Amino acid sequence: MSIERIGLTERWCDAAIFNGIVFLAGHVAEKTEGETLTRQTEEVLALLAETLEAAGSAKDRILSVQIFLTDIARIAEMNAVWDKWVARGSAPARATVEAKLASPGYAIEITAVAAKKAL
Repeated sequence: MSIERIGLTERWCDAAIFNGIVFLAGHVAEKTEGETLTRQTEEVLALLAETLEAAGSAKDRILSVQIFLTDIARIAEMNAVWDKWVARGSAPARATVEAKLASPGYAIEITAVAAKKAL
């Protein structure tokens, strides 16, 4: 079976697809870096949705997510955005942890695994 890659660079790809499963790279705030956690979360979720669409999936097909916050005490702020975005009745398995991210301007990073849409 072949592996399809979306957004391939020298170092990573935005998504790798194998056997009907979409593995998303960590997505961070590209335009709202340094802004509030709310704004960054909105952007990251929009980027995830775009990548899922490009990979033939959607947010209601997400199987699991890992959310990395630079300050776990702000989880309620992130959850306020997440709860409006996540597909009702299709909440994925989720882990949320505190972590130091690649840039001090990033407040959040999210990675996910999803199933492709049925053909």
